[in-house]
Amino acid sequence: MQLEFYKYQGTGNDFVMIDNRSGFFPKENVQLVARLCDRRFGIGADGLILLENDTETDFKMVYYNSDGNQSSMCGNGGRCLAAFAKDLNVIKDSCTFIATDGLHHASVASDGIVSLQMIDVANIKKEKEYTFMNTGSPHHVQMVEDLEHYNVKENGAALRYGPLYGAAGSNINFVKKINEDTFSLRTYERGVEDETLACGTGATAVAIAMNATGQTNASSVNLNVEGGKLAVSFEKMGEVFTNVFLIGPAKFVFKGQIEI
Repeated sequence: MQLEFYKYQGTGNDFVMIDNRSGFFPKENVQLVARLCDRRFGIGADGLILLENDTETDFKMVYYNSDGNQSSMCGNGGRCLAAFAKDLNVIKDSCTFIATDGLHHASVASDGIVSLQMIDVANIKKEKEYTFMNTGSPHHVQMVEDLEHYNVKENGAALRYGPLYGAAGSNINFVKKINEDTFSLRTYERGVEDETLACGTGATAVAIAMNATGQTNASSVNLNVEGGKLAVSFEKMGEVFTNVFLIGPAKFVFKGQIEI
């Protein structure tokens, strides 16, 4: 069987996109998804996303990590899916869609910048060495001195598999402050089990963590990721961060077919 696919990337976070509105894709085939995401034996991607029909919104997002398992929310994946939906003429410039963490709104500008509304964040665990929260996916945020030379894979894996987060694990973000409203970050993603060039839910967590811990008073934070630049804006109402938007580019890379 020939599978038609599309490849998109958002600040280097890359995804295999499949139009599954007809429901043909074998969704429980973990090995197939992992093979399609494999960078040597498949298409190569950080994850695979299905665009599906939904009765109450413009479409449904089904997200898989590169290990083949369905996973929690992916922010850059959601932004790329909105761009994909526009390219398919499923939507015009704005949309609502349903994902594993609930309802999302997104808009696609003419220059390819996609703004994606993320979930509200209320429960933030603030410790001396780190901050933890769920922005659609669980995220550990930790500041380090020499971010450029930091061993993200080794140190990230130690935290992800360590006793702090148990069997479920967490995504791990290492952060350096650049100025009052700008931070650099590098992320170890569970499910990929390596550093990725960007992580949208991670960038969201970092922006909120930096505000919550007093590293910035800004309500719009610039994030330098390995694959480019993102921005996160929000409103703070008491201890709740609401109207959270992840903003950045989402670009079509190529279209192809592969035998499955």
